[in-house]
Amino acid sequence: MRRLGWAASAAAAAALAACGGGSGSVKPDAQEGAEVTPPAVATTATVPAPAPSNDPQGPLGARLRRTVALRDKPDGKMLGQITTKTRWGSPRILAVAQRKEGWLGVLSERIPGKVGWIPSASAELLLEPWTLEVDLSAHRVTVRRDGRVVRRVRVATGAPGTPTPRGRFAVTDTLRLVGDGPYGCCAIALTARQRDIPQGWTGGDRVAIHGTNSPGSIGRSVSHGCLRAGTGDLRWLLARIPLGTHVRIVA
Repeated sequence: MRRLGWAASAAAAAALAACGGGSGSVKPDAQEGAEVTPPAVATTATVPAPAPSNDPQGPLGARLRRTVALRDKPDGKMLGQITTKTRWGSPRILAVAQRKEGWLGVLSERIPGKVGWIPSASAELLLEPWTLEVDLSAHRVTVRRDGRVVRRVRVATGAPGTPTPRGRFAVTDTLRLVGDGPYGCCAIALTARQRDIPQGWTGGDRVAIHGTNSPGSIGRSVSHGCLRAGTGDLRWLLARIPLGTHVRIVA
């Protein structure tokens, strides 16, 4: 487990602040708990790493070997650069959504829900046996390994005014949080971003699956877009779900 500094802890709290900390209201002034006090200490969780893959079948991840340009299509317009580490210091492992000769179509928080392209030579392919499917109407995350359902997790989802984004995403970081804050024990950061930020809200926009200090909210549509789960479920997920895991969010 790699300990992050105080600044990274604060960044984790701020970046996940779009999730909201209250149990029912989505008004920004009701979400004071999103500024974790005392500041949480975030550490990257140790989970089994995906295995290198010579199999062209998916689901696959791509572990970056070097900083690389993300493009809108193979040899296309550069959208930005992606480094080998995330903002929380995790190895950068991108979910692979498409493949073309010499290129990988990947999912990144730089263009959430869309496919960007990197050269195949810039990354090592990994087998990603786990997948997560979020059913917003059922308030449920279905966890599969090798296509087989192994667990179903009940969650809170985004409120009507701040709905959880739908589409294809991926896991970027798994974080353990220490402190009495609204995100509970743990957070699984996704490439998804909340576009419907409430007026006046100054927190971040990254979407995550995280714990809660309001367990009564689980099973309801009350958050700023994040998915709140119980502590037992979060600890189970953190022990198993690797970086680069494919995540599908449906209505």
